Amino acid sequence: MTTNRLVRLAARPVGLVGREDFDIVDEPAAEPSDGEFRVCVEVISLDPAMRGWMNEGRSYVPPVELGAVMRAYGAGKVEASKHPDFPVGAAVAGLFGVQRYAISDGKNVARLDVDAAPLERWVGGLGMPGQTAYFGLLDLGRPKPGETVVVSAASGAVGQIVGQIAKLQGARAVGIAGGPDKCRFLTEELGFDVAVDYKRDDFADRLRDATPDRIDVYFENVGGPVGDACFKRMNLFGRVPLCGLIHHYNATEDLGGLSGAALRSVLVNRLEVRGFIVFDFAARASEATAKLAEWHRDGKLRMREDVRDDGIDAFPEVLNELFSGGNFGKLVLRLG
Repeated sequence: MTTNRLVRLAARPVGLVGREDFDIVDEPAAEPSDGEFRVCVEVISLDPAMRGWMNEGRSYVPPVELGAVMRAYGAGKVEASKHPDFPVGAAVAGLFGVQRYAISDGKNVARLDVDAAPLERWVGGLGMPGQTAYFGLLDLGRPKPGETVVVSAASGAVGQIVGQIAKLQGARAVGIAGGPDKCRFLTEELGFDVAVDYKRDDFADRLRDATPDRIDVYFENVGGPVGDACFKRMNLFGRVPLCGLIHHYNATEDLGGLSGAALRSVLVNRLEVRGFIVFDFAARASEATAKLAEWHRDGKLRMREDVRDDGIDAFPEVLNELFSGGNFGKLVLRLG
């Protein structure tokens, strides 16, 4: 009998997640029925959105139910199959959850080319984070040659792709990240024009210096003081794809919203602010994957993963790295 180690949500976290919010258990792995296959999940994507999925209340997707396997995007190999399109040995990615073995009927599961890129890249820049960057920037941000694109959390899974796609469109890319190492990574390895360290006391002044022509597109991943400063620098008819608000996800009290000056910018500059999630573009996922893979193959798109080999038991602690800035690149947890 195959044993499945998995993580179930045991409680609604308050603030940062703790080990007490989860049950990490061993159970017999299910066998696939006709039209199904079983995946041995090798890596899972750790994303800020996971923290929101644990909260009760209305959101863009239903919350993870107490007692359910924690939701997560993962990749692995098919190791038992009764599905003609997913033979044993096929590499696949999908919403398999935080567990070693998952049963799937193939819906919304992608076949992967592991000769082109390793599994961890298919849950990062070539997976949902890359698709998020692609659609958010190109469909909602619509950068034009010569415009200034600013992206917060720029060294993270989505942000690093946003800046590089902006450059491919002929725009000027300004990344906001925490610390000199991440800022150097953006300019020296990914080709951003400028990187601004939000941890510096003179952040607002440095942002102003980095955007002499102000901001045409602000790709929002953070919120809080960083987002507030960027809204105040927007140009007339600027576009703001709102992808995330990581500054607020673990708050135990109201941190406040945009300042009056930032909201005034929305009005005066007639800004287009649009919240979105990657699932809005699910019907076009193959378009994004194909283009991202092409750019990657041609050396036009570089990606950095922060792969932790700590195993499934380390899930709570590794997830919290997202909210302390402890990760450098796309955070991935290897389960085996």
